[in-house]
Amino acid sequence: MPPKEQQGLGLIFLIGFMGCGKTTWARKLAAKLECEFMDLDHVLEAKVGMTIPEYFSTHGEDNFRQLESEVLKQTEYPANAVISAGGGLPCFFDNMDWMNSQGKSIYIKLSPKTLADRLENAKTIRPVLQGKKGDELVAFIEGKLAEREPYYLQATCVVDGIDMSVEKLEEAIIG
Repeated sequence: MPPKEQQGLGLIFLIGFMGCGKTTWARKLAAKLECEFMDLDHVLEAKVGMTIPEYFSTHGEDNFRQLESEVLKQTEYPANAVISAGGGLPCFFDNMDWMNSQGKSIYIKLSPKTLADRLENAKTIRPVLQGKKGDELVAFIEGKLAEREPYYLQATCVVDGIDMSVEKLEEAIIG
């Protein structure tokens, strides 16, 4: 087997809270590294033939989290790819350990206030955030981050999502 540097970068998982830019930055990083981009949310939706909010409301969170973990572990990945993971994916089962055993994981870290600002102005409607604005949204995000950050911080690398760039992500991977 050739040394790792000759094999390419392998699998790189971008993780973090909704609105941190996982999908956007995964796509840009994959283009820069000339490898494949995958969004696990899209893989899951294609597998079940419905959107994540539809699946969530029809089957509940426990079934969704089980399916999400199966999709993570049973998807056939190319040798080199940048993968955007769902915001909750690292926080269930042994998903974080699994991602770290398969490649590198990068946590895109942002403050609750920054995330709230981004989510309030987002074009995509997130059912879990419906009706939440301002201080209520910030408080919701603070609570969720308190639950999730212990998992996110198990990532191979943590990058500050402010002033994000492809170069910043590349440094995190190589460093």
